[in-house]
Amino acid sequence: MTITLEDSQVEITAEFESQADEIITHYPVSKRSATLPLLHIWQETFGYISDQACHWIAAKLELQPINVLELITFYPMFRTAPAGRHHIRVCRTLSCAMAGSYKLLDKVCEAAGIDQHASHGHGAHILKSADGKFSVEFVECLASCGTGPVCMVNDDFYEAVDPENLDPVLGKYE
Repeated sequence: MTITLEDSQVEITAEFESQADEIITHYPVSKRSATLPLLHIWQETFGYISDQACHWIAAKLELQPINVLELITFYPMFRTAPAGRHHIRVCRTLSCAMAGSYKLLDKVCEAAGIDQHASHGHGAHILKSADGKFSVEFVECLASCGTGPVCMVNDDFYEAVDPENLDPVLGKYE
């Protein structure tokens, strides 16, 4: 089966379908409970979760697409657009905002060469550098409210990030 993802197509291989089916067997009472694991394997395999992916997962679990979309939009680890090689998430929740996350976002974008004010289309929230090396996303809670501002680069977590000194954070991703 082939699914179109924006400008490209992905093929749902028999192996991927088998992996999805196997995950669903872990939830015999309610297939709906397999939604998060299916979202994870989709993103790991294809890089992000498109509208078409949302519909495929919903059909697989006999749900409405809105039931899947609710999870995609709630959890900050899910991406709805392709990311750069190094994906940076900056927390924007109140405690991080008060600790300087808006300034951190500005400085991260500046350091990564990302124009955060360029038009990225309606609903686009992942900003990418022209060379594709970095992408930045302003996300809801990263669960470290007492040590803000916080951010993640790929799967690495950073607390109490100094917006004026990003070298310890971004330097290792050059």
